[in-house]
Amino acid sequence: MDLKMQIVREDLSSEVYRRLKEMILANELKPGEKLIQEQIASLFGVSRMPLHQAFQMLENEMLVEKIPRRGFFVTVVDKQRLIDAFEVREALEGVAARQVTPEISTEDLATLRSLFEPFIGQEVIDVKAYSRADQQFHDSILKLCRNQILRKLEVISNTTLQTYRGGLIRQPRETLPEHLAIIEAMENRDAKMAERLIKKHSRKTCNLLKEIN
Repeated sequence: MDLKMQIVREDLSSEVYRRLKEMILANELKPGEKLIQEQIASLFGVSRMPLHQAFQMLENEMLVEKIPRRGFFVTVVDKQRLIDAFEVREALEGVAARQVTPEISTEDLATLRSLFEPFIGQEVIDVKAYSRADQQFHDSILKLCRNQILRKLEVISNTTLQTYRGGLIRQPRETLPEHLAIIEAMENRDAKMAERLIKKHSRKTCNLLKEIN
């Protein structure tokens, strides 16, 4: 196969994957909805091959699932899936925060704090904007971690991504102080405190989910 053609095809698959992922996370494609290949191929102006590759990438991230003889469907987000994701996230982020805190740069700390500065002191918080900042914060903690096995596990399971499939479980007015406290512990180079706070942060959401009927 011509190398140039192969690269173009891979880039096309990645672009379709990215756009479908955005649609799923924005609930433009609803949980349980069937992905009709002909319609999506027409929408994006692509052939079935890059589309199928994109579906496989989304399946690896548990955003879609393939049902034999029926096709691909957007993964249904149920309470137990969210609980499972938060329990795993608690463990992964605890390790990450403990390892990152002693060596994180002042620039990275400033970036983490800047994510939440627009919301400090605001009576009304833009939930969508806060959700993006929230997700970027948790993604950053894992990306900054030097533990290669942990980072590989996160790539495979996409735990952080799964915890946002149900939207924000707790309101910004409750979680904003928790995020700021985690950042403060990291600024103080208190690895044990950072680990304890970030694990507690996930556990509170997990416990709340368990209480919901």
